Amino acid sequence: MPLAAPTRYAVIGNPVAHSKSPWIHARFAEQTGQQLAYGTICAPVDEFASQVRDFFAAGGGGLNVTVPFKLQAFDLAQDHASARARAAGAVNTLWMSNGQLHGCNTDGVGLVNDLRRLGARLAGARVLLAGAGGAARGIVLPLIEAGCASIDIANRTPARAVELAASFAGAGHGAALRGTSYADLPAGTQWDLVINATASSLSDEAPPLPARAYAAGGLAYDLMYAARPTAFMRQAAADGAAGTADGLGMLVEQAAESFFIWRGVRPDPAPVLADLRKQLSA
Repeated sequence: MPLAAPTRYAVIGNPVAHSKSPWIHARFAEQTGQQLAYGTICAPVDEFASQVRDFFAAGGGGLNVTVPFKLQAFDLAQDHASARARAAGAVNTLWMSNGQLHGCNTDGVGLVNDLRRLGARLAGARVLLAGAGGAARGIVLPLIEAGCASIDIANRTPARAVELAASFAGAGHGAALRGTSYADLPAGTQWDLVINATASSLSDEAPPLPARAYAAGGLAYDLMYAARPTAFMRQAAADGAAGTADGLGMLVEQAAESFFIWRGVRPDPAPVLADLRKQLSA
């Protein structure tokens, strides 16, 4: 009797050839003894929905969704979207259950898990979040649920920061949220955790944060990752941050959460992250 073909998974985006997801999920599969095949789908920008339908109609097990399709993925799966996805307004993980398309956003929980790996104290933490776009929206609720005491959201367009803070005002857990411009951040305030959710690092720039922004033991975390410290990380080190980190760990952790959703098995991200860091450094 021939062996059944392994269940297919993929990351869908445009562009997508650069994605680390196939390598990461292949390592997770080896580690946990799961039989699966994981590839890439470069979808034309106007054919995302049809590509998703065709993938699952052919028996696909799950899709990771990357730029520029996370909002469209939410639209497709909003009837069966997780609380994380609804809070983010975006989906990066799709799967079928009982004939219905389901969606989740694992970015925020991936960040929180990586922060905990780094030893960050989140309960009672004062957080400064630079940026109010989609990347920021996806991480606010998990930070609130992790027990952060306050989150100041700063953005070049302050109205977007104010709107983002207001949209989570009723999330509970007692966190104080405030949206503002960079210039109007309260003078003399120091934060335990500063997160760069802007795309500034892509142009080797840092957001215009106030000087002496870091409390004792403060951590700077850039959602972007690179072979060398980003401009934001360099800025933070010069400003006295006790530690800096980029988003490579978040990338692996969010993938681990997707893998768990699909397969019901939680892989160990640590050795995969270590190998990926070596590759990036090389």
